[in-house]
Amino acid sequence: MKNNKIKYSLFFALLLGLGSCKVENLPIRTVKNGLPDQFKANGDTTKAEVITWKNYFIDNNLTELIDESLKNNQELNMNFREIEINRNEIMARKGEYKPFVNLGAGLGMERSGKYTLNGLGEEDLKTRTEEVPHFLGDQFAMANFSWETDIWKKLHNAKDAATKRFLAGVEGRNFMITNLIAEIANSYYELIVLDNQLETVQQNIAIQKDALEIVKVQKEAARVNSLAVNRFMAQLLNTENLKFEIQQQITITENHINFLAARYPQPIKRNSANMNEIQFLKISDGIPSQLLSNRPDIRQAEQELEAAKLDIVVARANFYPNITLRAGLGLQSFNPIYLINPKSIAFNILGDITAPLINKNAIRANYYNANERQIQAVYRYEQVVLNAYLEVMNQLSGNKNYSESYKTKSNQVDILSNSIGISNDLFKTARADYNEVLLTQREALEAKMDLMEIKKKQLNAEVNIYRALGGGWK
Repeated sequence: MKNNKIKYSLFFALLLGLGSCKVENLPIRTVKNGLPDQFKANGDTTKAEVITWKNYFIDNNLTELIDESLKNNQELNMNFREIEINRNEIMARKGEYKPFVNLGAGLGMERSGKYTLNGLGEEDLKTRTEEVPHFLGDQFAMANFSWETDIWKKLHNAKDAATKRFLAGVEGRNFMITNLIAEIANSYYELIVLDNQLETVQQNIAIQKDALEIVKVQKEAARVNSLAVNRFMAQLLNTENLKFEIQQQITITENHINFLAARYPQPIKRNSANMNEIQFLKISDGIPSQLLSNRPDIRQAEQELEAAKLDIVVARANFYPNITLRAGLGLQSFNPIYLINPKSIAFNILGDITAPLINKNAIRANYYNANERQIQAVYRYEQVVLNAYLEVMNQLSGNKNYSESYKTKSNQVDILSNSIGISNDLFKTARADYNEVLLTQREALEAKMDLMEIKKKQLNAEVNIYRALGGGWK
């Protein structure tokens, strides 16, 4: 009879195993890497240099700002805490597939009714021995052992997935560092450009004031009317208003840098006098495939993709039988005085095998969702790679075009600056109308301001090339 029970138990367990091992194979999307061989037709195909930001940005004031921001920036420090949370998740996952041993102790007392099954048993014990108390106690001190065997590596793969996400978080932090450095550098160079724009406006205010005095003299000589004076005055007021707008923009930009450095408002040290002499350490753009190892956001997407693949394996393992071993060893007695007696030693051992047999909808849905998330991760990885390549192309093109644009606009500024003096001389000798003087001054100022904007875009392109190639975080 005992052998038959064992046979039936084994047969039932086999049915559970066979019934749960039928899992639908879902299609898994693979990554399509189609990066071009080079960034441009005659591009530099040498290996991209690995350069730290302290060597790339030569301005000491800027490097001090970046260094302070990397230490104090709140967003960066919050992200670091998130990484530590992910690290603790690995610890938790790692502990799940190891044996658990718990210590326990307890005290209790029970009195069953006389006409219950337990009460009848107690009465029978009392007729045979006087040692049985009126109230039965339950005192124990035991160590309980449990272990999920994880024969399908479900728990191990869950730990590996948590590890991949931890590594993805580290790469996400590196990408955040890259963007933070680029944002500080762009804001710093914007400040320098704003300083030069302010100086240009102040120079034009002085020129327009001189022109206004000339027109007043001309009016007194009856060579021009009040309309001319009013027009020159209006243009001067408009230029002075532009000065206040630039000053406000300088304040906003300074405070933005202070915010990134996690400090209250204070002046930003900078040298704006030599804007046209700003230099960067020249680096090679390299080949597109090097982005895969240089760009933190690409490596982050890659780690998340690997984690998504492991999630599918974990979800698939939920269909299979689960075997858990349990055991307990300790002392148990109805009376504390017998607790240290060797005859009070109690133990148990048990092995469980469980498997889903009917209504697997929740498990199947989890498996399908894991597969869909893996497909999403593939698309996300391909999108990040494509975006990285296009960013490099845009910045390389922008650097070239803005450099040429700056040369062209500089020639225009030189011509218009000379025209201011010419128009003033012609106006004094009555060979030019005052409208020509006003138009020349306005065009010269607009050209100078445009030149500064082009310079800012040129500087930003230099910063963004370094960021696009994966710099900053090293």
